[in-house]
Amino acid sequence: MPNIPADILSKLPNPNALIGGEIITEFGSERFEHIYPASGSAIGDFPLADAEFVDRAVNAARNALPKWKSLAANQRRGMMLRLASLFRQHAEELAEITVMDNGAPLMVARHAPLAAADCFEYFAGWSDKMEGAVIPVWPGEAFDYTRLEPYGVIAAIIPFNGPVVSVGLRLGPILAAGNTVVLKTSEYAPYTAMRIAELTIEAGFPAGVINIIPGTGTAGQALVQHPGVDKVVFTGGVSTAKNVLAEAAKTIKPVTLELGGKSANIVFADANLEAAAGMAIYSSVVAMSGQTCICPSRLLVEDSIYDEFVEAVLKTAASISIGDPLDASTVMGPVINAMACTRISNIIENAQQQRAGELLTGGERLGGDLAHGFYFPPTVFGNVDNRSELAQTEVFGPVLSITRFSDDDEAISLANDSEFGLAGYIHTSSIKREHRLAAALDAGYISINGAAPMPPGAPFGGNKASGIGRLGGKDGVLEFMRAKNVYVAL
Repeated sequence: MPNIPADILSKLPNPNALIGGEIITEFGSERFEHIYPASGSAIGDFPLADAEFVDRAVNAARNALPKWKSLAANQRRGMMLRLASLFRQHAEELAEITVMDNGAPLMVARHAPLAAADCFEYFAGWSDKMEGAVIPVWPGEAFDYTRLEPYGVIAAIIPFNGPVVSVGLRLGPILAAGNTVVLKTSEYAPYTAMRIAELTIEAGFPAGVINIIPGTGTAGQALVQHPGVDKVVFTGGVSTAKNVLAEAAKTIKPVTLELGGKSANIVFADANLEAAAGMAIYSSVVAMSGQTCICPSRLLVEDSIYDEFVEAVLKTAASISIGDPLDASTVMGPVINAMACTRISNIIENAQQQRAGELLTGGERLGGDLAHGFYFPPTVFGNVDNRSELAQTEVFGPVLSITRFSDDDEAISLANDSEFGLAGYIHTSSIKREHRLAAALDAGYISINGAAPMPPGAPFGGNKASGIGRLGGKDGVLEFMRAKNVYVAL
């Protein structure tokens, strides 16, 4: 069983929330026990925000809004750049806390603070560049123009799988646009946000501009329902998103949703097969143990190379180092909790009972030294029916399904035959095919001959059941601004 060094445990922040510029340690009537995914053991507990506490957070954000949105853009920019610098300064500490939060391998977690810093730096640059327009109007003479203004108070609800990057990709555009925010973290990964709360104070943000609370779905519901919230950005599962939409509709509240995926990874015979086989495993089941929304969990392989390519995929899967997330050589860690283990096991068992495909490797929770943690090996099914539950359901775990296709049109048809539309992956040496498929795939984020690293300047979001709206790039800032028209009669 992986041991936790005392110096790592000592870096966990004292359980807290950030409200109105103050770090608060006592709040809510319930507490939540945090389980370290690599060992299955409790390493601490913390309070959960309730409706009363949510109300305090929203009121703090509302009180801070007039000053923040009228603050000179260069001052907002400066604070965001200072926060980015603090993320870089404390990158190793944030990475180690992330490991404690969600079991991400240290080699993966080390990238997150730097990626979040990139987000803050990028979006800081938009603080003074969001422009309106002069509009030609008729009939009659008039001067007509638009102003881009912040929505107001934003409720941001983030998931457990990327708590540091999620903060950068949400808070960056929200703050650059002049909004204030209440950020609710997942109860399964609260500690990184608790440390980030302390860093926002050090960066000099005015009291109430950023408020951070840990909580369950109960706190999330209270946030969405709150009349003082002007817009919601939610990241999570489709079923919860439907509840968010229903609650937001009661107060006609706009919502940005970044949801799940069952993204197709299409490999043609003319691709670089060695590179494609590595990406097929690392991006689908190894990265966060398959717990990412954009993972290419449906692998579509051209008939003529199917057997050869599957063999390469299985060889790569067998080479994966699984174990202690704090070991710098570990590339694959545990899933988040025991409930996830049960869900993944049930999906694998149902796939076998329904003969959805042939189980080629993996399929059972790991034992031995890892038995107390929540570990699954890379699990691969071959010759999977694309209409099966296995191919259509987001597993959110290290399970890959492989399906054959015969030509471009069948590949497109299979890829689009899903309720999801978050990402699409294409491997080919044909430039013509690359761009034809990129246009044909019904997904919001396309990667060709590799896995996109989600650069902050690129818009990110899904189609269909994968979400509404875009994060990243100028589109991400516009998600948190609205146009006001001004008509001046002459």
